[in-house]
Amino acid sequence: MKYIMMMHTPSDGPYQVASWPQKDFQAHIAFMKRFHAQLSESGELVAAEGLAGPDQAKLVRAGKDGKPVTDGVFPETKEFLAGYWIVDVDRPERAYELAAQASAAPGPGGGPLNLAIEVREVMSAPPPQELP
Repeated sequence: MKYIMMMHTPSDGPYQVASWPQKDFQAHIAFMKRFHAQLSESGELVAAEGLAGPDQAKLVRAGKDGKPVTDGVFPETKEFLAGYWIVDVDRPERAYELAAQASAAPGPGGGPLNLAIEVREVMSAPPPQELP
């Protein structure tokens, strides 16, 4: 079963992790690298990416002529998606365990951030319909 684990973080404008004290920033990145290695070694990692902050986001939709229409930037957002992992696990509870580990990434001062990690099953294609 595949699950996406989406890390949401509070937004005070641009993503703040880069402005943390160097020691705290390095500890956070080291944690993320260890977590990535753990998921890779266990065979559970499908994909993972960090995302740029909301100050670089655009909302895009097709206009009446089919051409892209953009809206944004939306700096007033209360929280934003900072990154995600897609994992392949044997049961939902394992995805929740992994999400809790990611949530506890260290922040300023070394304490756990306890960020919200949204977990959703990645839907597969519906089974093929049998012809009558």
